[in-house]
Amino acid sequence: MSTSTTEAPAGTAVRRGRLRLDGVRKSLGGKEVVSAVDLETEPGEFLTLLGPSGCGKTTTLNMVAGHLTADGGVIEVDGRDITGTPPHRRSMGMVFQSYALFPHMTIADNVAFGLRMRKVAAAERRRQVDEVIEMVGLGGMAGRHPRQLSGGQQQRAALARALVIQPDLLLLDEPFSNLDAQLRVRLREEVVALQRRIGTTTILVTHDQEEALAVSDRIAVMADGVIHQLDRPSEIYLRPGTDFVAQFIGEVNALDGTAAGPAADGYACRVAGVTVAATPVGEPPAEGADVRVYVRPEVVRVGAGGNGLTGSVRETRFLGSRIRCVVTTQAGTVTAALPFDAEVPEVGAEVTCAWRPSDASLTAR
Repeated sequence: MSTSTTEAPAGTAVRRGRLRLDGVRKSLGGKEVVSAVDLETEPGEFLTLLGPSGCGKTTTLNMVAGHLTADGGVIEVDGRDITGTPPHRRSMGMVFQSYALFPHMTIADNVAFGLRMRKVAAAERRRQVDEVIEMVGLGGMAGRHPRQLSGGQQQRAALARALVIQPDLLLLDEPFSNLDAQLRVRLREEVVALQRRIGTTTILVTHDQEEALAVSDRIAVMADGVIHQLDRPSEIYLRPGTDFVAQFIGEVNALDGTAAGPAADGYACRVAGVTVAATPVGEPPAEGADVRVYVRPEVVRVGAGGNGLTGSVRETRFLGSRIRCVVTTQAGTVTAALPFDAEVPEVGAEVTCAWRPSDASLTAR
């Protein structure tokens, strides 16, 4: 938590909080749950640690916060080694999944708690509390207790308590998971807008792929205690670097083949006797190497004739914003997500599934 009460000028986005993890690891119950994680953020960045339960993302966040002690490696903020620094001296605000508001305190007292611990004068404390309560949209509710607020309002109060100390890092541990779907979307949009306004480096932990794609500047996809890929949301989605990332993020067509060398419009490979093209992730594979092509359903074009994988339409289903079209091809099942107003082929029709090489990724197997 922050030891500073210095304010930035009104309307100024503060750019601070460069976090660096170097070889950070942690074992719990005799099992290594975080394995030599390397990570660096930019000041003001919104970074998400994304992965399934047990992947190490929450353990990593708790080591950054100081609630767990790393077994090895270095944690730095703005070049300062804080690996052994206690939590209350780390200049971090944290919002928990359970909100963790004090039930016997008013919202104003909850928000003011960190300032009181820092011995901020009463008048200044009231001013800062009033300001941040207004900022998160709880004006007029300062005198209420947590039980008198809805789930979304409680989450805003927890966010206000984390922000009032003006932290270098804002840590969010699955903060929207207890909210209903519509409120979750609305509140996360509010949090992103607020984060952009104040410029505080923010680390979010979530298992929700859609949420991560919607809010992040970059995403670190984790599994089995390691980061599989760290990149922008668009690259994570369209250029998955490992099979785990491809399968975990949304729906994907995974097609196995053999590298056939560079092509004019990408990198060629042979899939079930047909030459298709894709864009390599990292270094292009050697010609003849076993490769895997990843193609998202929404970039697959389905039509009569042309170059691509041919097959028979097995199923079509209207899903509102799109139409799911499943085609049985010589390389296996290919799923396409067609626009809702597209011309839908009949079940049993012979079609070709094709895509632009820039819309498909290619990795070595």
